[in-house]
Amino acid sequence: MSTPFPFTAVVGQDDLRLALLLNAVSPAVGGVLVRGEKGTAKSTAVRALSALLPQVDVVVGCRFSCDPAAPDPACPDGPHEPGPGARRPSRMVELPVGASEDRLVGALDIERALAEGVKSFEPGLLAQAHRGILYVDEVNLLHDHLVDLLLDAAAMGASYVEREGVSVRHAARFLLVGTMNPEEGELRPQLLDRFGLTVEVSASREPDQRVEVVRRRLAYDDDPQGFAARWAEEEAAVRARIVAARELLPSVRLGDGALRQIAATCAAFEVDGMRADIVMARTATALAAWAGRTDVLAEDVRQAALLALPHRRRRNPFDAPGLDEDRLDETLEQFGGGDEDDDPGPDGPGGGGGQPAPDDGPQSGGDTAARPEAGESGQPQSSGAGEQQAVRASEPFRTKVLTVPGLGDGAAGRRSRARTERGRTTGARRPQGALTKLHLAATVRAAAPHQRARGRSGPGLVVRRDDLRQATREGREGNLVLFVVDASGSMAARQRMSAVKGAVLSLLLDAYQRRDKVGLVTFRDTAAEVALPPTSSVDAAAARLESLPTGGRTPLAAGLLKAHDVLRVERLRDPARRALVVVVTDGRATGGAEPVALAGRAASLLAAGGVASVVVDCESGPVRLGLAGRLAEELGGTAVTLDELRADSIAGLVRNVQGTQGTARRAA
Repeated sequence: MSTPFPFTAVVGQDDLRLALLLNAVSPAVGGVLVRGEKGTAKSTAVRALSALLPQVDVVVGCRFSCDPAAPDPACPDGPHEPGPGARRPSRMVELPVGASEDRLVGALDIERALAEGVKSFEPGLLAQAHRGILYVDEVNLLHDHLVDLLLDAAAMGASYVEREGVSVRHAARFLLVGTMNPEEGELRPQLLDRFGLTVEVSASREPDQRVEVVRRRLAYDDDPQGFAARWAEEEAAVRARIVAARELLPSVRLGDGALRQIAATCAAFEVDGMRADIVMARTATALAAWAGRTDVLAEDVRQAALLALPHRRRRNPFDAPGLDEDRLDETLEQFGGGDEDDDPGPDGPGGGGGQPAPDDGPQSGGDTAARPEAGESGQPQSSGAGEQQAVRASEPFRTKVLTVPGLGDGAAGRRSRARTERGRTTGARRPQGALTKLHLAATVRAAAPHQRARGRSGPGLVVRRDDLRQATREGREGNLVLFVVDASGSMAARQRMSAVKGAVLSLLLDAYQRRDKVGLVTFRDTAAEVALPPTSSVDAAAARLESLPTGGRTPLAAGLLKAHDVLRVERLRDPARRALVVVVTDGRATGGAEPVALAGRAASLLAAGGVASVVVDCESGPVRLGLAGRLAEELGGTAVTLDELRADSIAGLVRNVQGTQGTARRAA
């Protein structure tokens, strides 16, 4: 077993370390979501925490880690007889991004359940993580239904496995930690709310601190055991402090004054629901216990707000997470009093507010300050011949659903029809691999003709493996929406480009809600470029769109060919995900020899690949050439004016696009 990097040797990232320690003191806080760029010690800190957790007593031979002092009466391996147990270290279980539902919650042997009436259950990762840590790296890339399952288990403290009326329940109480890089996509607000705390981490810009990070990492890589030994004393001190804080936690008093501050803070920042209030109360209590106090102070409430509220204030993916600290201080001061006069007790190691003890290296906490929005500091200056400043997008509006025709097999989402593991049952087939969704009627029909030959004598049905049938289900998939945006001089009029950006921003918001991937190709001057490769991060796409300059000629063919290249590469990476191309242009093509004919050939190349497409016609003025409509015909799609798009007519348009692609494809 490899030696983990010591928790106390992590340089800086004070908020990250504090959030993890508070959950170690009080798992009821609800876990931690760590957001930040790659290479910021997110995974290192989480893995290091497991070595600090106290050992646990378990029932010998129990696969579900029951506590011998209070075994779960519903444990599938029970009932357990009273007696001494065995002591083992707390586990840290990692959930891989590609895990299946059976791997997460466990698998029930349906064949034995039907034929023998036996509940044969193979525990999943939730059972292994009971009374330990469940770590989900890149949680934003996990399928939504898996995130729902693990968050439900974390909230209820139990996992339920249901298979055609046969159910198994087991305890599943764990410290849930998720890490994510926001550039790769966001979690839905409903899922963000289920994490108790969140922290934003980033690499320090201080040279001295970066030097210390490199020095410690190289020393650890050269001699992991020797490096860990040098930090053993600090590790033991933090481990003892966790135990002491756990013992003190039941004695901590959350007075009416602190409760008023918590309620007022949540109301002032307009967070939805009551979960934020409860999480703040539990966090403030854990902060007091961590500081060695039995009373919750205003500084505990303040720190709890900074950890529990930023991710609950986001209304859409374009909102930057964060909290206005001046407003927070004003609220706490306005509703303070009462408990401040009580004896605070000893601050304990680390001082007031529950901050972790500093290490030997220079400090710079992973702050939770809001990231500035794209373009917040004003319009960026442009460069290059004929280039104009970027303009802000107009207000986004609600769009109707765009769908890709046919029946796909892509990742679960909320846009186009697809064969999925979840959804309405449409038929049955022989299982390929492990049986996950039994089609009971089809199984009975397959087994019924063979009962006499199998010697059936009792009321039960004799079922064999070959009789089992898997239910086929139809749901919705997420697609790749690739925007191809004309940023040439003919599009540079401020009012028009603002409306164009507003329309694209609206479609980006719709793509976020429907769990799509998005990409952005722009063309201007002499070439096209991939402004954003296909990604699940629509806020990154919005930021690129906001700073998009305009000017120069219109290399329309280059834009379409670049889109073709992007789709070709993406098909190799994710062949099951279908694409919808949205071309935003006035249809003009300039530069080079025969630019219009060249654009037509590029459009025909896309159409030959069967790509669903729509052209948003941005042409304005009294004289219209109709070039965008001609381009749409060559793409095999349909054109719509910018005004019609803003009038929410895009859904009907895409249905027309589907119709132009032939009934054979619709019936596929």
